[in-house]
Amino acid sequence: MSDNPDQSPIDRLIAIMARLRDPERGCEWDLAQDFATIAPYTIEEAYEVADAIARGDMAELKGELGDLLLQVVFHARMAEEAGHFAFAEVADAIADKMEARHPHIFAAAGGTMDETRWEDLKAEERAAKGVTSALDGVALALPALMRAEKLQKRAARTGFDWPDPSGSEAKIAEEITELKTAPSDEARVEEAGDLIFAVVNFVRAHGISAEEALRAANLKFERRFRAMEALAGPEHFATLSLEAQEELWQQVKKA
Repeated sequence: MSDNPDQSPIDRLIAIMARLRDPERGCEWDLAQDFATIAPYTIEEAYEVADAIARGDMAELKGELGDLLLQVVFHARMAEEAGHFAFAEVADAIADKMEARHPHIFAAAGGTMDETRWEDLKAEERAAKGVTSALDGVALALPALMRAEKLQKRAARTGFDWPDPSGSEAKIAEEITELKTAPSDEARVEEAGDLIFAVVNFVRAHGISAEEALRAANLKFERRFRAMEALAGPEHFATLSLEAQEELWQQVKKA
């Protein structure tokens, strides 16, 4: 517990981070970090938040949200030390952005919020920053499927999109053929990427998030595979023939 009962929890956390980063009395590990070394932990904590939500574990979610908040405080502290900005400015910036992106709530704009209006507001922000491409601002560090979908959505807003799913469906067939006939390892990698990109486009045309769909498919496969192992015995499953494994797979599916 804090020694200062009047100190808010967020102020306490900010003070703890300042102490950990104190050049004279701080922690060696925390002092050795910079933005680049902390970034992977930030991404990992965001995924652990998503995992807790997927599992419906609220106690775990509370802890993971705290871990993610620590990442924000850590980055803000390093930025403050370098003279760039402090945590309060981070909070002010996102508060300003949320008010600007909800003019129907915080201003007299009226209407309701939907994805088109949200994207229009974001486009206005990008234009104010002087961006030169519709694709500017799509982060390189996003998961590849998610980034592909965002790039496609940005391009579609300029009119560069198939008019219906049949276009992307035909593209998938084309890319499968090109992957099969690719003349080199390098070409196969390129064609494989084109195929996956086309699949994302086809899935997006049906209003489905490729990232969410694949995550669900991963979980389903993992659940079924573990069930097969349990039926056969983990130590025996790998010794079964493919036909026997397939029988177990069908048994698990029916169950």
